[in-house]
Amino acid sequence: MQRLARTEEILAQLVGFPTVSCDSNRACIAYVAEQLEAAGARVEILPDESGHKANLLATIGPDRPGGLMLSAHSDVVPVTDQIWQSDPFTLLARNDALYGRGTCDMKGFLAATLAMAPHFADLPLKRPIHYAITYDEEIGCFGAQHLARILESRPIRPAQALIGEPTEMQVIDAHKGCFEYTTIISGLEGHGSMPDLGVNAAEYAARFVSALVRLKQQLKSACPPDSPFDPPWTTINTGALTGGQAHNVIPGTAQIDWEMRPVQRVDALHVKQTLQTLCEEELLPEMRAVCPQADIVTTALAEVDGLNAMTQNPLRDTLLAITGQNGASTVPFGTEAGIYQALGMDVVVCGPGSIAQAHKPDEFITHSQLSLCLDLLEQLAQRLT
Repeated sequence: MQRLARTEEILAQLVGFPTVSCDSNRACIAYVAEQLEAAGARVEILPDESGHKANLLATIGPDRPGGLMLSAHSDVVPVTDQIWQSDPFTLLARNDALYGRGTCDMKGFLAATLAMAPHFADLPLKRPIHYAITYDEEIGCFGAQHLARILESRPIRPAQALIGEPTEMQVIDAHKGCFEYTTIISGLEGHGSMPDLGVNAAEYAARFVSALVRLKQQLKSACPPDSPFDPPWTTINTGALTGGQAHNVIPGTAQIDWEMRPVQRVDALHVKQTLQTLCEEELLPEMRAVCPQADIVTTALAEVDGLNAMTQNPLRDTLLAITGQNGASTVPFGTEAGIYQALGMDVVVCGPGSIAQAHKPDEFITHSQLSLCLDLLEQLAQRLT
């Protein structure tokens, strides 16, 4: 009960930092560093190029390769236009639940790991426990990619990573990747009564989106027979299509925001190659016959590989033994797990709270979920002694 109360205290502090991805997370990182240093951890703060944001990497235990990395992101999604029953950046306790932005995604897990830090420091650890706290997960896992480059350059790195995203403490060993793009169509404005003298960016954008829809259907038939996901195929979503300003003006620009969630790398390559061929051999020649400066530019906002289920994954097996679950599952959402798996770590996603509460008004996590998380962390640490 004492650890649970301490977890709630820490969570209240974490929720109080409005670490929306568009803003700095430095104050939150400084607080986390203070808590870990008080427990005797060796702490590094690793700023991004702007200095506006930072990752944190900390270690408790021996200075040697291997050990377990506890991973959480510090950023949260916005509350703009959401109707909350209470201040989203002030923790509210009601019945068994704790309300506030980030409580389940994923400051609840972070609070639990910080509450356990003094206990970890008191253990005769044979292998280290690491903390990896990142920025900008919600908008492309940029902090984790930054941290991975640092870890890759070091001779000493963790062997295992526990990603504490909200899974209701279910053990997850696979999820799809998440590739996000923005495509800008640059045409030529003109009067709507003379369409042949302009290049209608909205119409070319519509043809681009039509290709996305065709690919979306094709990928269903290319579904791997043993895919464990739901849905089992690679998905494509057109999130936004904007362009034009008036009924009688040929739109000169249009923008498409779209994503795909591949179950296999070959699907992502097929989508990108198909769209490149469409643009280079069909759309752009037509556009540039009227306006040589016309263009189609696709920018990758994020290309984050998924987490692949591995035959050998000692961390997964340990978590299944601790929790008594019969087997690992999959989730439809993305995490930083694939980034760390690419470094050779055994990776599992398992954390308190439900993804059904994430990104919504009145986001919450329950005391019972935090208690389960604290118990799991204690047993994991015991196996490192």
